[in-house]
Amino acid sequence: MCCGALLRTAFRPCTPKRFVVVASRFSDLPPFSDGSDVAEALTAAACRLHETSSPDSTLDAAVRLAVDLVPGADHAGISVIERDNRRRTLAWTDDVVRAAEDGGPGAGERPYWHGLWTAPVAGVEDSEGEQGQGALSELGLRSVLSLRLRADRRRLTVLTTYARKPRAFDETALRVGRLFTAHVGIALDSATVREQLTEAMRTRDLIGQATGILMERLNIDAAGAFDSLVRASQRENVKLRDLARRIVDAHDKP
Repeated sequence: MCCGALLRTAFRPCTPKRFVVVASRFSDLPPFSDGSDVAEALTAAACRLHETSSPDSTLDAAVRLAVDLVPGADHAGISVIERDNRRRTLAWTDDVVRAAEDGGPGAGERPYWHGLWTAPVAGVEDSEGEQGQGALSELGLRSVLSLRLRADRRRLTVLTTYARKPRAFDETALRVGRLFTAHVGIALDSATVREQLTEAMRTRDLIGQATGILMERLNIDAAGAFDSLVRASQRENVKLRDLARRIVDAHDKP
């Protein structure tokens, strides 16, 4: 599918919420035909992403938008990949993506993902002709374009688009994909911060206790203590209230 489709039709162990989304079109978005309005398409997509209310809904929107934005894409998914190749699928457009990305028994290796530890993009031109890609070929997925969303020393968050045709992703797809993932990353960070701030308001007493404990232990002010709490929550993939509870409970123990 070409870029214009969007506008023509529109670790510590902590298991994220899984959900299934259906690929959709966005009929209210204006059309373009020659690629000159890619910026307009990406702007419209960014607006959709920033309208989401939570990280889960941001991921939901991202995989749907990816199918419409990235030329050649038929399916899309977002997964977290650990250093030992364990992986968890966070969002997918349909069951074939879940089968391709799920890290459960029989899911197989995805060698192209290893390259994302050092490069922002990896892919498969034709799964039938590349060693180790038999599982993808059996699912009818011939081409892959994987783009890094987030990375640290222990895990990657990856947006992957799939095509039923070989060599479906050209240089245009690569450029559009990289621009789109930049928007997704910003929107996801924003949604995460909003969720954490909302959670902080709901549990301000507990978080206030944890902040006070950190102020005393680290000899820092309230703003620094809260910032440390938020950064630890993001790094460990633990909800702010749960991390605050750990700190308070540990402090209360004899």
